[in-house]
Amino acid sequence: MEPWRAPQDAVEALLAARHGDPFAILGPHTAPGGIVLRALVPDIEDLAVLPWDGGDAIPLPRRQGAFFEGLLPGRAPPFGYRLRARHEGRVWAFDDPYRFGETLGPLDDHLVVEGTHRRVHRRLGAHVTVHEGAEGTRFAVWAPNAARVSVVGAFNAWDGRCHPMRKRVDSGLWELFIPGIGAGVAYKYEILAKDGQVLPLKADPLGRAAELRPSTASLVPRNDDFPWDDEDFVKARAVTQSRRAAISIYEVHAPSWRRHPDGRFYSWDELIGTLIPHVAWMGFTHIELMPVMEHPLDESWGYQPIGLHAPTARLGDPAGLKRFVAACHAQGIGVLLDWVPAHFPKDVHGLSRFDGQTLYEDPDPLRGFHKAWGTAVFDYGRKEVAAFLASNALYWMEEFHADGLRVDAVSTMVHLDHGRAPGEWRPNAEGGTENHEAVAFLRQVNALVEEEHPGAVMVAEEATSWPGVSRPTGEGGLGFRFKWNMGWMNDTLRYLAIDPIHRRWHHDLITFGMMYAFTEDFVLPLSHDEVVHGKGSLLGRLPGDDWQRFATLRAYYAMMWAHPGKKLLFMGGEIAQWREWSEAREIDWWLLQYAPHQGVQTLVRDLNLLYRSTPALHARDAEPEGFRWINADDEARSIFSWLRFDGEGGAPVAMICNMTPVPHAGIRFGLPRAGAWREVLNTDAAVYGGSGVGNMGGVVAERGAFQGFPASATVTVPPLGTIWLMAEGPEPAEEAPADEKGESDAD
Repeated sequence: MEPWRAPQDAVEALLAARHGDPFAILGPHTAPGGIVLRALVPDIEDLAVLPWDGGDAIPLPRRQGAFFEGLLPGRAPPFGYRLRARHEGRVWAFDDPYRFGETLGPLDDHLVVEGTHRRVHRRLGAHVTVHEGAEGTRFAVWAPNAARVSVVGAFNAWDGRCHPMRKRVDSGLWELFIPGIGAGVAYKYEILAKDGQVLPLKADPLGRAAELRPSTASLVPRNDDFPWDDEDFVKARAVTQSRRAAISIYEVHAPSWRRHPDGRFYSWDELIGTLIPHVAWMGFTHIELMPVMEHPLDESWGYQPIGLHAPTARLGDPAGLKRFVAACHAQGIGVLLDWVPAHFPKDVHGLSRFDGQTLYEDPDPLRGFHKAWGTAVFDYGRKEVAAFLASNALYWMEEFHADGLRVDAVSTMVHLDHGRAPGEWRPNAEGGTENHEAVAFLRQVNALVEEEHPGAVMVAEEATSWPGVSRPTGEGGLGFRFKWNMGWMNDTLRYLAIDPIHRRWHHDLITFGMMYAFTEDFVLPLSHDEVVHGKGSLLGRLPGDDWQRFATLRAYYAMMWAHPGKKLLFMGGEIAQWREWSEAREIDWWLLQYAPHQGVQTLVRDLNLLYRSTPALHARDAEPEGFRWINADDEARSIFSWLRFDGEGGAPVAMICNMTPVPHAGIRFGLPRAGAWREVLNTDAAVYGGSGVGNMGGVVAERGAFQGFPASATVTVPPLGTIWLMAEGPEPAEEAPADEKGESDAD
């Protein structure tokens, strides 16, 4: 056999899609007397070489099956050519992928292995480009345990023999430039494991677009140079998203906020014309989108994502999400995205055993699998995995201008035993429950976001008492900007479910939250988790008749908006939806034809507008000087009263809430200054659907020590109602000294 011919075992390995180094055989190679050119092209009758220099076509002989090989005498590199195929009367020419050089470099290898590549999404995945003068797409994927990786799609009949990739030995990266492939083309990776097994086709872990379920392929994304015009909005985030800013978040599951009559999802562009005006009119400062990353199962609500880099195709193409965010910013609305680095589903086309072995998941089955969810858990101790996730966080902020991420299930990340029964978890090296690797990862990504995108916020859903969740990493904290206050949420909803006649015995469910209200920078969440799985809606779980239920909900909202902490309300809560939320249908917007539901919506709007325009209600949310009890101990009447301050000497606000259906007239409350106090909010007002019990627009506080304050006023407190009183005029120059706490007047 001529010395320039490929070894027979290599040819057979290529034909069997078992060769791990295709560039060693395919394409042009220098040989004695010229260039040997080899190609593997299935299902054609013959193949020819078309030299760039305009010479005649040179037949490329078939050596075996789909493998073609021939010596081109007198030719020397560099040699430019195309290939021409013929089959059943059809003739076409194409560029040979195996004549092109590398698309990745040693720096990519180094940064990926070191775990310091901050822009993995820019190097891996599919990218339309011009490479060595040809238009096409470069593909790159990390699969260090694979024996062979091929790019497959309709363009090669999903045949793994056609486009095996080049392996970069130092990093486990595989790459290939395929000329002629453009945006919108569906593709997957066919992977041959080391044990010789061909795995089910895998979607691209760095795929930036995907097919609509039930199809599962990745799509080559478009290179859209999106015309962002939100520089001023982004620059202002350091102020508008700080701990002293007014932040009121509307949590949205975009596929079920609205639906077309035939059940079709609204597109991002349709949501621009409907959701954004609703949020703006309601006065919310932010929209938080439940996961928009591609996921196979609607019922997971996005919390079991397959494509962490691909916006779900349910709502349109990725550019649609960019247009939505840009439109939000144009209206002064921030956008937070739910982000799920805690776990991933085990669907065969996803990350699970991606290259035939544990790769993205922790190899320890007691750490790499969450039995309660049936999902795999990321290996946070593997540097490449940590870099993949950290880069993904930056990706959503850089490519889609997200203003922050709400990180799901942080508790399960930092606690090895969270949600796991005995025998389902393994202690750390010290015998404890802390997941040191996950803690280090969270600190890493939070510090990275703070460095790269100052003003963006990272928000933790953390349901335990892990210390310092929202404290800087330099002080030993996890580095989040805010933490969901799950304790407040659980306690207050338990309280509301109790019949008013018995609430006096559970007064501490409301007051206890102030014992730790300033240990973290909190968000008060009434999220989707509280209106699913048989819990019922917020309105539906309340005791009493319909009037009492609506009144209680209104009083609760007003108490929440006056409580220290940023606000979050899940969609449907603003119209007092009766039914439990379901991802399979839209919100019950038809309820707004009824006055009680209109009243709740009007109240939530007024709460947002007052909250945003009143510094006392938000400026010291995370600082104890922004809060003071008036009377925390009136359990006999189930009345709560406190003051909010802005810390700058501005007008304080008194919140008084009565959680019984009994009105109280003439109750005296201590206040920090004498003079007029305007009733700026009364949830029992007729406009909200209440009975109209109140204080005729305000009260007058008289000098005289009471309850530890220098002044006091008699107030009428409506049934199942909350009122806000705001001091009017400048603060008096002198106040009478306060005595010890006094007793409140009787009714």
